[in-house]
This record gives sequence, C-alpha cells and structure tokens, in this order.
Amino acid sequence: MAKDQQSTGQVHRSLKTRHLSMIALGGSIGTGLFIASGSAITSAGPGGALIAYTIMGIMVYFLMTSLAEMATYIPLTGSFAAYASKFVSPALGFALGWNYWLNCAITVPVEATTVGLVMNFWFPHIPSWVFSGITFALIFLINYLSVKSYGETEFWLALVKVITVVVFLIVGVLVILGIMGGRGPVDLQNFTYKKAPFVHGISGIVNVFLVAGFSFQGTEMIGIAAGESENPEKSVPEAIKSTFWRILLFYICTIFVIACILPYTDKNLLSSDVTDIVTSPFTLVFKRAGLAAAASVMNTVILVAVLSSANSWMYASTRMLFSQAREGFAWRMFGYVNKRGIPIYGLVGTTVIGLLIWFTQFIGPQAYNYLIGASGLSGFIAWLGIAISHFRFRRAFIKQGHDVSELTYHAALFPFGPLFAFGLCIIVILCQNLDAFVKFDWQSIAVTYMTIPVFIVLYLYYKLKYGSHLIPLEEVDLSRKTKGESYETEDK
Repeated sequence: MAKDQQSTGQVHRSLKTRHLSMIALGGSIGTGLFIASGSAITSAGPGGALIAYTIMGIMVYFLMTSLAEMATYIPLTGSFAAYASKFVSPALGFALGWNYWLNCAITVPVEATTVGLVMNFWFPHIPSWVFSGITFALIFLINYLSVKSYGETEFWLALVKVITVVVFLIVGVLVILGIMGGRGPVDLQNFTYKKAPFVHGISGIVNVFLVAGFSFQGTEMIGIAAGESENPEKSVPEAIKSTFWRILLFYICTIFVIACILPYTDKNLLSSDVTDIVTSPFTLVFKRAGLAAAASVMNTVILVAVLSSANSWMYASTRMLFSQAREGFAWRMFGYVNKRGIPIYGLVGTTVIGLLIWFTQFIGPQAYNYLIGASGLSGFIAWLGIAISHFRFRRAFIKQGHDVSELTYHAALFPFGPLFAFGLCIIVILCQNLDAFVKFDWQSIAVTYMTIPVFIVLYLYYKLKYGSHLIPLEEVDLSRKTKGESYETEDK
C-alpha cells in the first residue's frame, strides 16, 4: 500500500445544511423504527423501551457533538478514521477505516437483497434478484453523477420517512383519543398491564440498547459528508442540533403511541422481519385506525427506507475508500477524483466488491451469513473511535496551549460526553449475544462477534508492519491543513 500519496482531483463542497440534516436524520429513521420498535416494547415493556431509547439517543447526541467539534475544526472526508490517524495513531485510523468500509461494502448488498424481498410483496412471481440488480444499478448511477445528486436523493427519500412518522403520530393520537378506530378512547392501561411498564427488568433494557443502537447507526455519516459540505463550520452544528431533537422526539413519541395502542404481549410485535410488513407496528396502528391500504402504504415506506439506506452506505463506503487511499492506507488509484468531484475508482471498486458479496448468497449461503456477521458490530466500533479521537483531540488541543474558545463548535459536557459514549458502547458490544455464551453456542458467538477479531487483526497488521505508536499529546498534528485532500466549491 502506498505511503506517498499525491492528490489527484478535488471533491466538491456542494452539500447544503438541509442535505446534511436529512443525511443524519434519514440514517437513523429506517427499519429499526418501522419494524423493530415493536420487538423493543415486547423485550422491555413500554417503560423499559422508552428509557433504553432515551439513553441511547443521549449517547448518540454526545457522539455527534464530539464529531461536530472535530469536523468543524478540520472537515475531512474520512471523518472518524482520519481523525483517529491524526489524534490517536495511524494504526487505529487504518483499522477503523477498513473496518467501516467493510461494513459499508457488506451492507449495500444486504440492503439490495432486502429491496428484492420487499418488492415481492407486489410482484411475488418475479425473482427478487431482478429488483436487487436494478437497485445496484440505480444507486451506482446516483453516486456516479455528483455528490449533489446523492444529497438531493437522500433529502427526498428521508423526507418521505419523516412525513410517514409525522402522519403516524397524528393518526396514533387520534386513535388514542377515540376519534379514529371506532373503539373509544385508549387509556394508559398498557403501561400497567401485567409486568408493564418494565418487563425483564435491567436485562430487558440492555437488550433494547442493542435494538436502539442498530436503529441509530448511520448518524455518523454526517461526519463523512461534512468533508463535502459548503460551509461545515455552520452546517454541521446546525444539522446535528436539529437532528438530535427530531430523532429523540420521533422515537420517543412513536414508542409511546405504539405502547398506548398495543400491549407488549401482542404477538405481532415480536416480529423484526423487514419483509413481514403486516406485523409492522405502523401497519397495525394504521389498520386500527381503519386505513385499509395500510400494508401497501407501509411496504412503500419500507422500500423507500431500504433504498435510502443502500444509497447512503454506497456513498459512505466510496468516501471511506477514497480517504484510506489519500491517507496512504489503500492503493493510490482509489484516491483519484474525476471532474465532477467523484472518487470514481472508489465507487467502482466498492460496487464490484458489493456485487461479489451479493453473489455469495447464491453459491454459499453460509459464507454470506458469515460476511454479514463480520460487519455486525462495525458501527459500534466506529462510535468507539469517535469517542476516543475526540477525547484525545481536546486533550491535545489544551496541551499545546490552545483555548477552547478558539473552537468554532464546542461538544457538550466534555469529558463526560465521550467517556459516557465509550462506556455504553463497550456494554452494548459485550452484551450482543450473552445467551450464546451461556449455551456454549460457538457458531453463534463467531457470527455475532466476528467484527472484533477482524478489527484487531487490521490494527495489529498495521502496527507491527509500520511500528505505529500512540501519538504523544504534544506531537498531535492540529494543523488545519488536510493530508492529501483538497476541495473546491460548486461555483468554481
């Protein structure tokens, strides 16, 4: 891998604040809210689910403010991986970058496969792989045209999801008040029904941490997109501030509405299968309100959510590969940018790998499942990287004689924020599959925790080969010049 990286081409700063807001918001409103929120209520009860999502939402807020402080000081396309290289050690940046790219490259074909399954709701006689192939072609074209085409597409797809949640909350309130549904007003008895509001105690809440964590994954993409924002010093803080309150409001209000209308013992809430639209809590509530086309409408929304996810992960994987090349961690060709500001070889390379991963499900389903397992915890590891990098950045900033007042944006409650996020991420990672340890199910353990040894191998590879060490605080590079990256605004 090349260590002497030269810039070739420039990415364009053409993403506006509204794009960044919807990228972060859209990344967290998806199947986790539309489908898995029901299983969260079943696992922990209405009270436990509300507490778990609130705590996880606060943790994500701390992570995003940490990322915003670094992104407004030095906006980099590689985001947290590039910051880890600058503020912690190149070995950590190398491992974080490749680990996250692997997660993206695997998630794209998984989402493409899901699109095919969702489309079978309307077209059961057409093979699902046909729709998956069309999805690959579509998201490649969107990301090939320009970064603005990605931003606009994500803006409108995310807007559909936001409108769906707003309509659901309005309909839900009308059902609770007895105005819709024809069953009279709904009281709060579901919150005291049987073992409610807290089911399975602390363990139930911890289990929902996992569900909530996966639901919120994707919010870190705002850091990656900051490198192509028109005005990151202004747009990143605004996007993160508005997005946090919207996410927390949407999730908390949605879970409250579902819990009021459907008891935690409702067997339909147990499903977390994205293709089982009829058991989505949203579908159940819409049907309760007398909306006959609820299943078809929600299937459309789920389709939009999955397409949005596939589009975003394609973008993130391309930029992460581009950043790895510019940092000298990947082949130089992946750092090339064409005249439209697109890392074209990074896009093509990621697409090819994604297609190869997608094909493995037809020739070796077991291998495909292991590949999915290899990316399962990547998002949480990325969050750990953000917390560590920000902690080191702020300490180095003060150590080198700077004052916090010099920063354009100040992260909330430092050092509590990154330390709290770090600790909670560790808990979530370790508790992913405790039942497998109790039952000595080693295959399940391997699939669940495979991300961890992959990350460790990547870290040790770079550390042993290049002798990478923890950068002393006084030697941390705080210059605002970016390594190997240059930018141009859209009007140039």
